[in-house]
Amino acid sequence: MVHLASRGAYGVPRVHAELRRLGHGVNRKRVERLMRERGIAGVTRRHRRSLTRPDQQARPAPDLIGRDFTADRPGTRLVGDITYLPTDEGWLYLACWLDLATREVIGYAMADHHRADLVVDALHMAHGRGHLDADCIAHSDRGSEYTSTQFRSEIARLGMRASTGRTGSCYDNAAAESCRRWPRGL
Repeated sequence: MVHLASRGAYGVPRVHAELRRLGHGVNRKRVERLMRERGIAGVTRRHRRSLTRPDQQARPAPDLIGRDFTADRPGTRLVGDITYLPTDEGWLYLACWLDLATREVIGYAMADHHRADLVVDALHMAHGRGHLDADCIAHSDRGSEYTSTQFRSEIARLGMRASTGRTGSCYDNAAAESCRRWPRGL
């Protein structure tokens, strides 16, 4: 009855907790067994997938930022990331580059894919409007877009230095992961 009262949403943990709250001294394993035997299951939340797919053959750039997300002046340190947004026509992928001195997005690109072209286009915008210094650091995660030959050669052509965080550590690129501030006029 508890499962039905929840309109089929409750799984074993919630059914067990509700039965205990109602005064029924029932074991969790028994609830689990009975629900399994009757084919009853609760609704589970979907796990969010990550866009970061490391290129296994590429050698990652060193971590030049080291979780120090500060900069003395604009154009010296950038952090970048890709996110995806649901639209009526499918997923829209957004790549952005954030200047650590001003905390503003100085370059972005949108597309229906998340290949290296996307981050390179965002980097071109950042380079064009960000007045970047020579040897500016471009820090990102270890996604295949950022470890690609195309991205690496573009970084070198623009006179910048690539930097990547460790695998599986969102804190190494935390400033880009929490980027919510857009430049004025966009």
